Amino acid sequence: MSNTIAVVGSCMIDFITYSSRLPKIGETLIGNKYEQGFGGKGANQCVTAARLGASTVFVTSLGSDSLGKEYLEKLKTENVDVTHVKLQNNIHSGIAQIIVTETGENVIVIVPGANALLSPKDVVEAKEKIQAASVLVCQFEASLEATLEALKLYKGHGISIVNGAPAVKSVHPDILKLADIFCVNETEAELITGIDHLMLKNAQDAVDKLFSLGCNTVIITFGAQGAIHASQSQKKFVHTPAEVVKAVDTTGAGDAFIGALAYFLAYHKDLPLEESIKRANKIAAQSVLKSGTQTSLPYRKDIPATLFE
Repeated sequence: MSNTIAVVGSCMIDFITYSSRLPKIGETLIGNKYEQGFGGKGANQCVTAARLGASTVFVTSLGSDSLGKEYLEKLKTENVDVTHVKLQNNIHSGIAQIIVTETGENVIVIVPGANALLSPKDVVEAKEKIQAASVLVCQFEASLEATLEALKLYKGHGISIVNGAPAVKSVHPDILKLADIFCVNETEAELITGIDHLMLKNAQDAVDKLFSLGCNTVIITFGAQGAIHASQSQKKFVHTPAEVVKAVDTTGAGDAFIGALAYFLAYHKDLPLEESIKRANKIAAQSVLKSGTQTSLPYRKDIPATLFE
């Protein structure tokens, strides 16, 4: 088994508008900035791990449009192994419309496009590289059949992380059982567990519900409040606070967390999970200091060397 991180997931082209606040229903607001960037949960998580120094392989699906071809070249510059990146005919690449407010909050609408065509067959074609990885990362932004196939192929080969985002109400039970670590943010946890107004004080209820659905180890992230984790053997959650920073744009912070977590699990295997989460929190906090999605993901050279000891 190598120290590679395999990511099976999505690519999105981000169309980002910045405005003072979110528009009300039916309202047109004049924004103050527009950017186009590269995003998608799978790609963001993969690029984060690569920028931290990980060897990464990415299984994904892009449109054969100009945006897709541009994205493929971008992934090569990030030192990502693109052997299993598919360019699909007659469909556009996935896109995300993002509005970011002055306080750094965001709302996002995605259109999956080519991501929906990522198939179990594509995953099987990448079987050798997936099984050789020490960590597998999946999300819910590409086809769930492909995600399930990857988890089945990978079982017993290393640590799998499933990021349950964007949240789906009834997750396939096999996905939850096969994932070694299931990670969601508080709003995703609310949707999956049916527990409203999820906060640290009632988080144990959500954790217990996720265990009852078949999860092995659970991580719930709470943005500026850090993250909690619990496992089947240690069901009471442990809270890992995050350092307080002034957020510019929180888009992609959750992906920075997952990519960093995968990095520490692959390259610092002796660290307890709590310490890996603590370090991943710090990297996610770095990402909110800049605007944009992949433009905000930090490079190893910009992070204190002590994090990699």
